[in-house]
Amino acid sequence: MAFGFSFRGNGPKRSWPVRIVRALFLLAVAPIPLILLFAVVNPPVTMVMAGRAAERFGNGDRPVWPQHSPIARSAMNGNIRRAVLASEDDRFYLHNGIDFVEIDKALDRRKRGGKLRGASTLTQQVAKNIFLWNGRSFIRKGIEAYLTLLLELLLTKERILDLYINLAEWGPNQFGIEAGAQYHFKKHASQLTREEAARMAAILPSPRKWSPRGSIASRRIAAILGRMQYAAPKTDVPK
Repeated sequence: MAFGFSFRGNGPKRSWPVRIVRALFLLAVAPIPLILLFAVVNPPVTMVMAGRAAERFGNGDRPVWPQHSPIARSAMNGNIRRAVLASEDDRFYLHNGIDFVEIDKALDRRKRGGKLRGASTLTQQVAKNIFLWNGRSFIRKGIEAYLTLLLELLLTKERILDLYINLAEWGPNQFGIEAGAQYHFKKHASQLTREEAARMAAILPSPRKWSPRGSIASRRIAAILGRMQYAAPKTDVPK
């Protein structure tokens, strides 16, 4: 007697293009719940912190884990908020996460033979600090731009500024303004004077190498203090 057997799968196999689209969609929406959570909770760790910890572990430095003490907005005096805006992104309230005006200026300087300087906004730096690795590839920059737009869409400007101040690197193994203020000035962030806040903001481009009391900070502080009079510009102001 002949027996016939028929084996069937669990359904038609999905094509690779469909799988790739689904995977990309999942990757695209995965950050959204986290960003919504960050509206009320400070990230306990960022990719930059993890990277610094790995470096210190490899070098045998101790402590391995960075100092990080997030503080509420009420504990950040206005000096530090104005100083950060003046130093890093004085058009923060004028753009939607990507500042095309500053990008055009940077490209124009490069065409004239000057050094190509970064035009990253505070929002872009928050996106990079929380989610991304260091690098300059087009893929990484594309992901950064997408995350930046999500942050601007889902969070208020004030919350993005809170996150930046609490997550930025403010000294060797020091993350967040409270840790930085304790490290450099032996006081709480809420007690920083206008000049001390400006000096802290002056080292943000290279916080592991520069000191708030050093020569570079002293050269940068005059310009920062001058711009600090515009606490939260809603329209363009004369420079």
